Amino acid sequence: MACFIVAAAVGVATVVFRHKVPEKYHIEWLNLMIWGSVLALLVEHIWHGEIVPWFPFLTAMSSSGDTVAMLHEMAYIGIPMVLTVTAIWGAMVYFVNKWPQSTTATADIAA
Repeated sequence: MACFIVAAAVGVATVVFRHKVPEKYHIEWLNLMIWGSVLALLVEHIWHGEIVPWFPFLTAMSSSGDTVAMLHEMAYIGIPMVLTVTAIWGAMVYFVNKWPQSTTATADIAA
């Protein structure tokens, strides 16, 4: 219904604060992963008719009962999804920073 809104909120935060994050954390990777997730979920939600081109745009906001279900989905699907993407990004950053590539190793592989 609206789990992509959680990811979009995190995506906005990563865009706003990207200049404050040190280069070694590769915030652009998290940014790409988050916005890719938002795009995929947006397409899926449009495909299934959960997002419509008329107000209130989200079909789950048409009644108060549906709104409660939407908030439940955001809490129990959206947040764990964002945490999973963030954990994968964290693992990527950890391994890249733990084992930096040397120029000699790269030259040996190319040869």
